Amino acid sequence: MSLLDVKDLRIEFPSRHGTAVAVQDVSFTVEKGEILGLVGESGAGKSTIGNAIIDLLSPPGRVAGGRVALDGQDISGLHGEAIRKIRGRRIGFIFQDPMTSLNPLLTIETQLVETILANLEVSQEEAYRRAIELLESVGIPEPHVRIKQYPHQFSGGMRQRVVIAIALSGEPELIIADEPTTALDVSIQDQILNLIRKLCKELQVGCLLVTHDMGVIANVTDRVAVMYMGEMVEVGPTMQILQTPSHAYTKSLISAVPRSDIRLRRFPRVEYIEKVQTRSIDVKNHWLGQREALPAGQDKARLPDDVLLDVQHVSLRFETRSAFLEKNRQYVQASNDVSFSIREGETFGLVGESGSGKSTIARVIAGLYPADSGSVNYAGTDLTKLSEKARKPFRRDIQMVFQNPYSSLNARMVINDIIAEPIRFHGLAESEQQTRKIVADLLDHVGLGSKAGVKYPHEFSGGQRQRISIARALATRPRFLICDEPTSALDVSVQAQILNLLRDLQDELGLTMLFISHDLPVIRQMCDRIGVMRHGTLLEVNDTETLFSHPSHDYTRNLIRLMPHVDGLSRDGLEIESSIAVMQGNGSQAVAG
Repeated sequence: MSLLDVKDLRIEFPSRHGTAVAVQDVSFTVEKGEILGLVGESGAGKSTIGNAIIDLLSPPGRVAGGRVALDGQDISGLHGEAIRKIRGRRIGFIFQDPMTSLNPLLTIETQLVETILANLEVSQEEAYRRAIELLESVGIPEPHVRIKQYPHQFSGGMRQRVVIAIALSGEPELIIADEPTTALDVSIQDQILNLIRKLCKELQVGCLLVTHDMGVIANVTDRVAVMYMGEMVEVGPTMQILQTPSHAYTKSLISAVPRSDIRLRRFPRVEYIEKVQTRSIDVKNHWLGQREALPAGQDKARLPDDVLLDVQHVSLRFETRSAFLEKNRQYVQASNDVSFSIREGETFGLVGESGSGKSTIARVIAGLYPADSGSVNYAGTDLTKLSEKARKPFRRDIQMVFQNPYSSLNARMVINDIIAEPIRFHGLAESEQQTRKIVADLLDHVGLGSKAGVKYPHEFSGGQRQRISIARALATRPRFLICDEPTSALDVSVQAQILNLLRDLQDELGLTMLFISHDLPVIRQMCDRIGVMRHGTLLEVNDTETLFSHPSHDYTRNLIRLMPHVDGLSRDGLEIESSIAVMQGNGSQAVAG
């Protein structure tokens, strides 16, 4: 008897426009002590299956057919109190977005201790002690201090660790992990995956691991199930699927995995070919056009001719405990005397563990955080000394793709208006008709198609929302693009498409980028130079190949050592510029590589 047995599962989302079938005829099992990986592109139905198992489908979603059994017990028809007895205690769930799964009004202590008391027969003191142990096991420093804080006081990666701790707190029989390492750096990712492996092997806990990271799949899972457009196209042992895939879509996924050993000029392309002719988009001439010169700024600095951005001695700390007297206040040093420069047309990468200060520096450059000290010179102008009004032209020139596509998109606006908002704000179109044309082209270019514009953010998967965020950032014709984990929510095929798009724009327009990521293979492929951060300090800066082949700092060497390797992948017939065509029968938009 399998621990989890899913048979002929069908999930539908009825609406006034008809019924959308999200998952159809899906069957698989998870054994005790086994880790089953579930992979596929964003929108394929991976997260939907996990939500359906524990009756957490968003309305009007429903299970229209099939059976779900947990250790022989049919749980597919359970609702309300009956399924609540299974959630947490028998099935632990690690959600994809930690910010929306944590209550912002409650401390981590309240949320974690409450979950432990609800699922285990322990005292308040024992629950608190176990909460501290769980936070420590998932790599949160100073757990006695951090447990008293609120979710907004944690970085994205640290919030993810808290969510994992909550999922493990009930000592469940089965763990459903929906992208559990999306926001984690390689060191914490290794720690979390080792923890999941240990639970599975020693306590015979089963795990359904939903992920787009093929490195995680190769290093952790026992078997892999591949999903495509709501259907399961291939299931088998991990090495068999990775080395000898039988389905064309599986081959396309493998072809798009970033190489960690060498740097390629271009990511392998995965094209979806529709049966009708698609139009091509002249990105450079149609919607990006020619940039206007920026107004003369204040406090002009003399920068080398090729330097566009110069960050000097930037420090910033956040108050973690307020008090009337200064001596009683507590702070965390988010960035400490950080200095680096980025040349025109260059892609500069920032790597480091979650909470190391990468996103903080990005937000200082974008003007979202005021620096305590230091300067940010952009094209010779110190942005830290500008008023909000004087900074407006620079906001158009400097755009940011945020890490979390769930909280960075306005849930009350349709996608057309979300992307059109910066175009209208900066007056970049001569008419509303031209605005709509630009938005449609942007949606086509990030692979969603213009029809997606009439929908709301909640109708898209995490990866699809990230593509919308990228389209919005590109709408202002930026010269400098800050990408904060831009592909963390994307499957490898869409990731390849988006990264090739960014590289194409950089080649055509001299776009300059600050690229923040914990995915070292992606960093190696995308960046010209890399800075490594830890605890708010920039440890080293070097060109990409030198840093990967001869890192100078011990911490950098450790990051590279822990980098997941996908060895033995089948790349037969897949050259650097090759593409694998997968026919879509629904006439969807063609995706440019």
